[in-house]
Amino acid sequence: MKIRFQADADLNRHIINAVLRLEPAMDFQSAQNANLLGLTDPQVLKYAADRQRILVSHDQRTMPKHFAEFINHHRSYGVVIVPKRLSVLDVSENIVLIYEVLTAEDWINRIAFLPL
Repeated sequence: MKIRFQADADLNRHIINAVLRLEPAMDFQSAQNANLLGLTDPQVLKYAADRQRILVSHDQRTMPKHFAEFINHHRSYGVVIVPKRLSVLDVSENIVLIYEVLTAEDWINRIAFLPL
């Protein structure tokens, strides 16, 4: 199955735009379109998992802990943590690489920190 992405509410919107410019066919939903604003990390993880999407977030502080707890009881299609210090170009190229090389099944219950 092809990878689909879900942006967390904290993700820089420019990253989504850059990714879609590099790979227009990619399914990368914004937090606004998914109505995720104001939800807790566990709620966002459940939303992404229920829709078989990899969650992309800047949240290095709490998301890894919540993800570890989440996968004890649920199946996840993964999380990509994006440090804010990385450039939009570096992040977008890494996300496109993930999209082109891997499948959704490769990401089940997996967390990765960019850059790869």
